[in-house]
Amino acid sequence: MSADMKVLLVDDHEDNLFAMESILAPLGYPLELATSGDAALKAALHGGIAVAVLDVVMPGVSGLDVARYLSRLTQTQLIPVILVTGMGQDSELAAQALHLGVADYLIKPLDPWALRIKVQYLYRTSTLLTTTPRQRGLRNHPAEPAQVPAQLPTQLPSRRRQLHPPETVRVPRRPDEPPG
Repeated sequence: MSADMKVLLVDDHEDNLFAMESILAPLGYPLELATSGDAALKAALHGGIAVAVLDVVMPGVSGLDVARYLSRLTQTQLIPVILVTGMGQDSELAAQALHLGVADYLIKPLDPWALRIKVQYLYRTSTLLTTTPRQRGLRNHPAEPAQVPAQLPTQLPSRRRQLHPPETVRVPRRPDEPPG
């Protein structure tokens, strides 16, 4: 994984930002914090963001607006976004988020384990998408020429599978069960 890839945490309330930071710090990923939608957009445009966790309701540029801008720009459209809201279940907001292609939509108070698991999965996926096959350690990727050994072995090693006769297992009957 690229060491410079960060998780962007955005919330206009610093206590919520501190809570998200505390939840995600054990993962060991570099975190970048922002308290506004404008600051989030600047951070994303600067580059190096693997995942963005955005509060939906913020003054000025909302988290939904940030997600909309990120999805439109070529350099940021692959950044997975998790929207976080304290407004409860809102089907219209969820539909807008789905239409924008956000990765997930979470409701406050956040479940720490759920947030960690989602960020960890999206971070790994995002960093795999932004690295080359050689950086990931993959060989014979379609974008690279296949590596064929100069001489192939003339005889493959013999591998014999040993099969054992099935063992009979007796399961004791319950006392109230009829013989059968």
